Amino acid sequence: MSTAVSLCQQAPTSDSGTDAESAGNEAEMLLQRGDLMALGNRLKEALETYAAALRLGPVRSGRLGTLVEALLLSYRAREGIAPVRIRGGRQGPELYCPGCGGFLGEPVTTSCGHTYCRLCLRRELLCRCRFCPQSLVRRAEEDGQKTENRTSVILNQLTEKWFPQQSHRAKELNRLSEFLRKGHFEAAQRIILEAMKSDPEDLMLRVYRAELYAGRQEFMAAVHDLNVVLSRLPDWPEGYFRKAKVLQDTGFVDDSLQLFLQCLALDEDFAPAKLAVEKILCDLLSPVPENVKEGLKEPAWISLHHTQSKPFVLGTGVEQPCSLQPNSDQNSELPKGGKHVVKRCLDKTEHICELNLVEKLAKKEGLKRVSSEPLLSGPEKGALLKRKLTVSDQDLTMCDDGTKHTKQGGTIEGDAVLALLSQTVPKDLIDVSDFECSLCMRLLFEPVTIPCGHTFCKKCLERCLDHAPQCPLCKESLTEYLASRKYNVTQLLEELIRKYLPDELSERRKIYEEEIAELSNLTKNVPVFICTMAYPTVPCPLHVFEPRYRLMIRRSIESGTKQFGMCISDPQKNFADYGCMLQIRNIHFLHDGRSIIDTVGGKRFRVVQRLMKDGYYTADIEYLEDIKVEDEEKLYKLQELHDVVYSQACTWFQNLRNRFRSQILHHFGSMPEKENIQVTPDGPAWCWWLLAVLPVDRRYQLSVLSMMSLQERLIKLQQILTYFSRNQSK
Repeated sequence: MSTAVSLCQQAPTSDSGTDAESAGNEAEMLLQRGDLMALGNRLKEALETYAAALRLGPVRSGRLGTLVEALLLSYRAREGIAPVRIRGGRQGPELYCPGCGGFLGEPVTTSCGHTYCRLCLRRELLCRCRFCPQSLVRRAEEDGQKTENRTSVILNQLTEKWFPQQSHRAKELNRLSEFLRKGHFEAAQRIILEAMKSDPEDLMLRVYRAELYAGRQEFMAAVHDLNVVLSRLPDWPEGYFRKAKVLQDTGFVDDSLQLFLQCLALDEDFAPAKLAVEKILCDLLSPVPENVKEGLKEPAWISLHHTQSKPFVLGTGVEQPCSLQPNSDQNSELPKGGKHVVKRCLDKTEHICELNLVEKLAKKEGLKRVSSEPLLSGPEKGALLKRKLTVSDQDLTMCDDGTKHTKQGGTIEGDAVLALLSQTVPKDLIDVSDFECSLCMRLLFEPVTIPCGHTFCKKCLERCLDHAPQCPLCKESLTEYLASRKYNVTQLLEELIRKYLPDELSERRKIYEEEIAELSNLTKNVPVFICTMAYPTVPCPLHVFEPRYRLMIRRSIESGTKQFGMCISDPQKNFADYGCMLQIRNIHFLHDGRSIIDTVGGKRFRVVQRLMKDGYYTADIEYLEDIKVEDEEKLYKLQELHDVVYSQACTWFQNLRNRFRSQILHHFGSMPEKENIQVTPDGPAWCWWLLAVLPVDRRYQLSVLSMMSLQERLIKLQQILTYFSRNQSK
């Protein structure tokens, strides 16, 4: 949906920036006051306050949203319509579009994983997904053009294979819509005439014929077709929106406003209708420049003065009269500084279906305008138009009580078509090869559809994006998609697999679970990151950019362990015999696939066997634990040694230069406090913190890491501290 420009006419700039700022602040205060009055159902006072704010300058798009919501709430209460939010738990396997209710022709999967027909998304009548809050507005490119929705390749092949006639019809409707969008009315007319020969009752064709008539400014015929559609589909929001747009183009603002509100009453997420209501309100409440009045042709004012609007009463087909003529004071000069007149407010008793927006609040001035000039030139044509703008008699049925009601029931595609789509597809048309991932050549598991329309297993796609940010098949750039990291499963495709290939899916899930179980084992095939020294309880931040380690980190997260081994390199054995497990605490993904990982050291281990998996090293390991001292005398001596070395470490750290000490505190944090020397299998945490910050060779650090005796480790640390303390004194 196109981004709305400012709803109101730009006000002239003030000579003084201070005056402009003051006017802006005053306008905002008035708007906030109007919001409070609207929320309190004080609509008359709210309208007057909004009008006063708009006299000070234009407002941004969406600023009158509170007023729109208040009017919609009042409209619903008056018409007895319960709030409707068209949502679902998840997309089912039936091949119909959740947006328009029609056949899922040329299916397009959005970034949230739900699928709509291409035509429904191209018309941009939906701003949010029916199943989730995801926006369906296409992103804008640098040159101002919007990206075209790509058809899902696999789903499109399935619809063409299972429902060839409906698929062909959907393509024809897409072609018809494109002709209408580009203004090729002759070509569109030929397609409509040809299609209606075979199916004259097709409601969708009537909708497009109405759009064709509106494009040719044949508004009477357009509204007639839309009345027929609404008589059969009284709960279809888009029908009321389309009719409202036609009436708005002809200048019948009151009628169009009611239909916009009826559209919102049926679907409150219908964003174009909200925008249209707000635009009308802004036009009605804004001051009327003299040049606007003078610019309108005299016949238009004459025709409006003599024409009575009879809006379509929803669900009944009964016409109710309402005046469309402008206020008699419209042509009078607007008094400077006087209060603006708001002509209409909600009138519940006189007009059941008419929403009166503004009411007279001052003595001399009236406020009534139209969004465009009606194509009428006299009262006779005006009366003729109003007769044509209502539901035709052939679309009404007589009830037992003698009242007229419109024919109801059916859907935009027809009950027969949707009944066909809801049936089970014949087994001879089900082929497991139609659901295979082109990367792993197995049944799609957690299928993800990317912007170009291709679908892969989620794990397969992630592995490909580790190497290059582009589609594995068509090589289209996926840089933005990679940056968003929203690999949402294609719900419809997953439901189809679950429904038609349950046995194959069960076997595929079993394989996946076995792979996860293998990755979850923290003694066999443990992934090993070859980089730096790591120590128990000590933070170890990592910058991951190699594809093999991207895969390794992702698998560690998916398995649920969030752990992997860290070892330093070894020229003969590829990596050292000893290492430390790292626990992932947090991960930050960069836009190009790289990541910054916050980890902390866990258990120490010894490598038993070296292996490799998908490009990165793994190992069978056994964990190391300090040998506990049972003898009390030895334990007492160990405690004394521990206290001496701890005190020596504190003295060495305090004697460091401020710059070095600050760097250590920034990267490793403060030195841990003393604790029970045998409470943990790896000994006191301060020993590992000290070993990490001491500037010694990695091989020396590795030898200390491998020690299973706390006494030996303390002696090593004491020797190092003694050496550095001597250098500090010098």
